[in-house]
Amino acid sequence: MKRLLPTLFLMLIGLSLLTAQKKTDQIINDLEQKSGMYSEIAMEIWELAEMGFLEEKSSLLLQKTLSDEGFTIQSGVAGIPTAFIAEYGSGSPVIAVLGEYDALPGLSQKAVSEQVTAGGQAGHACGHHLFGTASAAAAIATKDYMEAHKIEGTIRFYGCPAEEGGSGKVYMVREGLFKDVDVALHWHPGASNAANIAASLANKSAKFRFYGVSSHAAAAPDKGRSALDGVEAMNLMVNMMREHIPEKARIHYVITEGGKAPNVVPNFAEVYYYARHNRRDVVMSIFDRIVDAAEGAAQGTGTTMDYEVLGGVHELLPNLVLQEIMYANLNKVGGYGYTEEENLFADKIAVTLGSDKADLQTIASVMPFKSEGKAFGSTDVGDVSFAVPTVGMNAATWVPGTPAHSWQAVAAGGTSIGAKGMMVAAKTLALTAVDLLSSKELIRKAKDEFIQRRGEDFEYIPLLGDRPPALDYRK
Repeated sequence: MKRLLPTLFLMLIGLSLLTAQKKTDQIINDLEQKSGMYSEIAMEIWELAEMGFLEEKSSLLLQKTLSDEGFTIQSGVAGIPTAFIAEYGSGSPVIAVLGEYDALPGLSQKAVSEQVTAGGQAGHACGHHLFGTASAAAAIATKDYMEAHKIEGTIRFYGCPAEEGGSGKVYMVREGLFKDVDVALHWHPGASNAANIAASLANKSAKFRFYGVSSHAAAAPDKGRSALDGVEAMNLMVNMMREHIPEKARIHYVITEGGKAPNVVPNFAEVYYYARHNRRDVVMSIFDRIVDAAEGAAQGTGTTMDYEVLGGVHELLPNLVLQEIMYANLNKVGGYGYTEEENLFADKIAVTLGSDKADLQTIASVMPFKSEGKAFGSTDVGDVSFAVPTVGMNAATWVPGTPAHSWQAVAAGGTSIGAKGMMVAAKTLALTAVDLLSSKELIRKAKDEFIQRRGEDFEYIPLLGDRPPALDYRK
């Protein structure tokens, strides 16, 4: 009998590995068979290129896609017409998959290797057409696996509008829409395949509006009070402040209104500010100082000022337990290769980025795992990560070396290169969702780490306050 025990143990291990491989193969094959359909959906959203809070057709297309697959739809959540939740199953665990679909203004571009505007107002320079579609595909594949194998629980897709400056997810978190979620999954288009611990910068944004008195700039300048002077005085003080803020902090601004003619003293001017840091308390402190500068500028120029907070997001809270699971699944999926036509396109794009050729190794492989991330940008996923254990990844949807928010990103995202990378993400998300639905122990470990990192007594305070959704924030 003693001799039989090691043999039985090895047999059980082999059976477990075989079952795991069958699960992987089934999910990957299922998604591969539907890749053409998902590519068409993504390219339709790419053509629409709807900006934040205006993604009516994009949102409806994803809602219909999920509804046709048996998901129940709750639309217009959190007071946002283009936000929705699609759900399949019941009870716990509840696994959420986040999806975005907003485009960026001013980046209209055709799917070609030179800069050529498509004639629209916006473009998918951050690949959110791929983001939303791949996440929906992952939710559907997870649903199919749950049905086939009688797995209990809930898979839920969150249709998240206006990530680009609108902080759409913050309103959803504030409304308590993640309260019963066990784990949230997300991904992002990029120039490589990676599932490392991620980091992001907390961010608070606002428009500062100055009001003066119009007059003839030459004949009666003493009668006028320039609102533009207020903006420029504010900017001067904030720029001097840069020397006296933490090194990792970032402040950006753009003057959105400065007057109409030089011979008219402008009675209205507006400046749009971002403040960022990898800790939200530092962001709040810097923002308060920016407000002080604005108030001082108004007093010094004889104008008045008010401001409107438009967005505010937390930094990302990492979860190593979940990240290791997602990294393992990304390795199972792996990268992909270019066709000859895709390679020619990529090489031409690479030239515009200062390289001779595209580095194909980047899209064919998975980046080594890193347990620490470096923060560059901001995302409203940060607020989700403080509400529920959250994990994400990147997939190579752009030509290697391509920066986000560029015409090159828009161009590649409208080709088969973007669609191939999108399916890498869909497969990885689905495999991770099924792993979590099948193991309460994994979820428990993830939640333990979540509480340890966030703190037992954490109180969620949205950086954008209690304002209603800023549906017109681009005006």
